[in-house]
Amino acid sequence: MAQPQPAAFVAGHDDRKPFQQSPKPAERAALVQSRETGDILPDCSPQGEVKALPFAKSWVHMMAGGVGGMTAATMTAPLDVLKTRLQSDIYQAQLRAARLAKGQALTGLNPARAALYHLTDTLEILGTVYRTEGSRALFKGLGPNLVGIVPARSINFFVYGNGKRVISEYWNRGQEAPWVHLLAGVAAGVATSTATNPIWMVKTRLQLDKNVSERSGGIMQRQYRNSYDCVRQILRDEGIRGLYKGMSASYLGVAESTLQWMLYEQMKVSLARREDRIQRSGREKTWWDHTVEWTGKAGAAGGAKLIAAILAYPHEVARTRLRQAPLDNAQPKYTGLIQCFKLVWKEEGFIGLYGGLTPHLMRTVPSAAIMFGMYEGILRLFNTPA
Repeated sequence: MAQPQPAAFVAGHDDRKPFQQSPKPAERAALVQSRETGDILPDCSPQGEVKALPFAKSWVHMMAGGVGGMTAATMTAPLDVLKTRLQSDIYQAQLRAARLAKGQALTGLNPARAALYHLTDTLEILGTVYRTEGSRALFKGLGPNLVGIVPARSINFFVYGNGKRVISEYWNRGQEAPWVHLLAGVAAGVATSTATNPIWMVKTRLQLDKNVSERSGGIMQRQYRNSYDCVRQILRDEGIRGLYKGMSASYLGVAESTLQWMLYEQMKVSLARREDRIQRSGREKTWWDHTVEWTGKAGAAGGAKLIAAILAYPHEVARTRLRQAPLDNAQPKYTGLIQCFKLVWKEEGFIGLYGGLTPHLMRTVPSAAIMFGMYEGILRLFNTPA
């Protein structure tokens, strides 16, 4: 007896009634595999009609992004605390005073000397925080950070992964391209920033949880007892709009995440081509080939983040400044994105726009490698296309 032909499901059809191929070999449609579910689909079906249980594995993207982001955030939390402090004008004022006391100039620094200053600042603050506030201070704000990381990374990876699939399927005949990655990255960044800005607002306030000298009589004291108290005070003193301060800078940061996705995708293509060349050549893989095979995507994620972070870093500083608490007269020092950039440049120069860059790179580059590595690994574990 002849064996039954493979079946596939068509959107809108009863799941119990498979789409049967023609019994005539000459008329039989070519079979292709769904990138979303792995099911066999007829290649002759109209574009966009065959879905094969669309978004059946979308939850894997959400889970993989959340787990990867949570793990990376926990491992790099101390550097995140240092980065936020170095971005704030409170700590920048202290650093400027310390440098002036040592006779060090604050202006006219070239990028190399600025980077050296940032590294020195990072090490000094790390030691000071540990000695004066204890090891727990290095993880201050980790709670709301983890609360924010799960939805933020889940939303980002979900929107990007499925947005890339939908855009390529409907507007580029199922083929990926840099402009597809661009649109998917923008959509993912905007969705993530809009949904999670209040969480990052609370996180930033908790990390900068010290009053100015005038308010505390020269002794830095805690202003917020916990995350709930922080939200309560913001709503009481600044209104609902207070939870969305820094939103404009967050949207500007979409450029960084989009650039990172685009670079990462291109690096993945290069790695795939390298693997294909090795297979076609028929040669035995060397130790370096195996190393690239296992670490290539993690390295690509870290490299993409490094480039994107350096190019787009000033928006991080602006976002932190815009989220700072108002001054004593209830008038915030920074009132808008452009005004913030101009004021920081006027008062602090180039070094102010890149305050905290060293711990930021020390945190985000390995964090991206860990996060994307776990993301790709979980997708592979569940046989879900990236």
